[in-house]
Amino acid sequence: MPHGLSVIRKRSDFLAANKGLRNARPGFVLLTRPNEGLGKRYGITVTKKIGNAVVRNRMKRRFRELLWAGLPEFGLPDHDHILIGREGGVERDFAMLAEELAAALERARDGKGDRPRGPRRPRSPRA
Repeated sequence: MPHGLSVIRKRSDFLAANKGLRNARPGFVLLTRPNEGLGKRYGITVTKKIGNAVVRNRMKRRFRELLWAGLPEFGLPDHDHILIGREGGVERDFAMLAEELAAALERARDGKGDRPRGPRRPRSPRA
């Protein structure tokens, strides 16, 4: 793997990361969670709400570059790092995304996260 990082591929690891620290930024949400000595691992999630396959793949490529650039130096040792794409993340300036990632990792290192989201309420059907 490039940069000494490994990729998270199992759904169970993504779901487990959801119980970790959450740091929301305008372009993405960063989830971090200790992984019992498995090293620095990363995963990327971009849902269909973001756009079509072309848009989603472009966002994933940008996130991958972002993580490869930032995690070796700023990532938390023996933690899983999950980036969840948000609307508008594809258009954001790459340097700005890099700054936001550094800030989110800094907060995670300090044990700070955004308040946990409560259970999702079902949407009421529109009349």
